[in-house]
Amino acid sequence: MTANHAGTKAGGLPAAARVLVIDDDPHLLKALRITLAAHGYAVDTAVDGASALAAASRQAPDLLVLDLGLPDMDGTEVLRNLRRWSAAPVLVLSARHGPPDKVGALDAGADDYITKPFGLDELLARLRALLRRVPEPQSRPVVSSAGFTVDLVARQVLRAGQPVRLTPTEWSILEILVRNPSRLISQQQLLSEVWGPSYRKEVNYLRVYMAQLRRKLEEDPGNPRHLLTQAGAGYRFVP
Repeated sequence: MTANHAGTKAGGLPAAARVLVIDDDPHLLKALRITLAAHGYAVDTAVDGASALAAASRQAPDLLVLDLGLPDMDGTEVLRNLRRWSAAPVLVLSARHGPPDKVGALDAGADDYITKPFGLDELLARLRALLRRVPEPQSRPVVSSAGFTVDLVARQVLRAGQPVRLTPTEWSILEILVRNPSRLISQQQLLSEVWGPSYRKEVNYLRVYMAQLRRKLEEDPGNPRHLLTQAGAGYRFVP
């Protein structure tokens, strides 16, 4: 699974938060990459909106730093596209100082806004604050809902006290969802993590497997209580 700021790497080491920095200024991009990496972040970069959206769908970031003045599209357009399938926090970092620009970015889905020039200490503090708002992924070995129980260590699901047989693919999808309770997991992230990056557009795969999971786990598969769909965006597990 994608590293999350509150997760762990193999061997129990803390996982680095993954930050995607989007700016067309190569000097600023380099400086931010070096600074954030030095403070323990895993850093990806993009120089325009199209490559930013591709990078975010290829490897879901924990948070994004976004410039509004990009060469191919406005940053608010990037935000609107991103919000169709990702709930990752976005910090806008822009030279635009006017209230309409700030309001427009926040309305498009930004979580915070800093104007250039900026102080690195303030930027780092804002990033830490955004990460604290993100729900921590589920780390308990057993996750219980009103309808079923998932033992992440034994890799077993019980419904009404009886084991439920899942295929390996069904288990992979369910595990990602229950480790992140109430958090929206994008279609692209699920497809990439379960099937691989080349399957990011195969949303029909998810529909089929989610329908199978609901038939096995939900009391009323047509009106699911725990495995929910957010149309056009992704899925979430609600205990």
